[in-house]
Amino acid sequence: MNNIKVIAFDADDTLWVNETYFRDAENEFAKLLSGYETENKIHQELYKKEIDNLKIYGYGIKGFVLSMVECALELSNYKINQKTINRILEIGKEMLEKPINLLDGVEEVLKKLQGNYKLIVATKGDLLDQERKLDKSGILKYFHHTEVMSDKKEGDYLKLIKHLDIDASELLMIGNSLKSDILPLVEIGASAIHVPFHTTWAHEEVSEAQKTNTYSTVSNITEVLTFL
Repeated sequence: MNNIKVIAFDADDTLWVNETYFRDAENEFAKLLSGYETENKIHQELYKKEIDNLKIYGYGIKGFVLSMVECALELSNYKINQKTINRILEIGKEMLEKPINLLDGVEEVLKKLQGNYKLIVATKGDLLDQERKLDKSGILKYFHHTEVMSDKKEGDYLKLIKHLDIDASELLMIGNSLKSDILPLVEIGASAIHVPFHTTWAHEEVSEAQKTNTYSTVSNITEVLTFL
């Protein structure tokens, strides 16, 4: 870690709570549609719809809401009533208006690292929503740069490294998703620290075979300070 110049933080479920709100929304959606299918089937179909739509809508709440609307129409054979559609839209607005709850230790870590490293946010999702969350979080002042990425694959991180004008070995990524925040960094020669969140979207899960011993895992973000 002696070579690190830039520390990048994932945002959702690394700096603040996020996935919990999606799980709550999915459960309410399943109850709204329970007259048409079992809740388990509704969850399965919604997930399939989200994955199908990623290439069109990308990541974030707005794409999630559109997927819920499409899923409701299809599961109901286009008989869903207007009030239910309206409630789905309200669920999305409520998600966008959720308070920003920082995870334990986040601001403590940022305070201690600021000045010693260039701190950036490297996240994916809807640009407007992520900017809103950063503004509301009260921690934007700690970051030199914010990068809202369309995806988090090796090529996306290589573009970020080029933009930062550093070598891959000079970047440390801290995040909750092995698939998006950790394994791509390891592959390109950067460092990564995994901070698991108690809930993970199925799309972000990886198999045991994909896991390696080339990154560190901590139970709380404050533990990253012991590496630096």
